[in-house]
This record gives sequence, structure tokens and C-alpha cells, in this order.
Amino acid sequence: EATLDLAERRRIRSAIRELQRQELERDEEALASKRFRPERGSHRQDDKENWPRSRRLEEEQQTALAALSRQLEAITDVEELTKLLRAAGEYEERKLIRAAIRKLRAEEIEAATLAGNSQSSR
Repeated sequence: EATLDLAERRRIRSAIRELQRQELERDEEALASKRFRPERGSHRQDDKENWPRSRRLEEEQQTALAALSRQLEAITDVEELTKLLRAAGEYEERKLIRAAIRKLRAEEIEAATLAGNSQSSR
């Protein structure tokens, strides 16, 4: 808002969008790494019988979160994402959906701002 040069504003907004996209990707990567970090300690040794099953469940959860992430990228309606958020049961799913909603809203605001700037320059 400090500059009157529209080209510079576009570059700044583009850089902001890129940073937001990178932040979203980092959040998704951190979520996946935190959620499925292997347990440490002797308790894992005591539970060797259930270990293959729990490992399989973790892999299935990782796959499900990756699929959800791809599905969220295709959705462009905040209302649809809100419905998914209300139906989601796990914290990680809700976190990914909230991030997708924030991203869509930021894009909508950006589009409205660009449309307003182009009309005001005419």
C-alpha cells in the first residue's frame, strides 16, 4: 500500500502468494512428519506383537492424508471445504482443511484486490 506503482504491487503480492504457498507446503510436510514419527522407548519393544499392525495403520493414515491433500487442492469452494471440515474426525485432517480454506480465502481477497485495482486505474 506504500507504493503507487502497480507493477511493483503485483510483484509484492505475487511474492506474498508464493510465500504462503511455501508455508502451506511446509505445514503439510511438518504435519506428516510429526503425525507419523516412530515411537521411542522400551514400550515399543514390549508391544512387538502389535507392531506390524500399527505400522500398517500409520502407512494407511499417511496415504489417506496425502490423498486428502490432493483432493483439497482441487476444491475451489469454501463452502464445500467447510462441509468437509465439519465432517472430518481427525485433527490432522481438520488442520489440512483449515489451511486449504485459509489459502482459498487469501486467493479470493487477492483476486478482489486485483480487480479493484484494475478498475480504479481505468
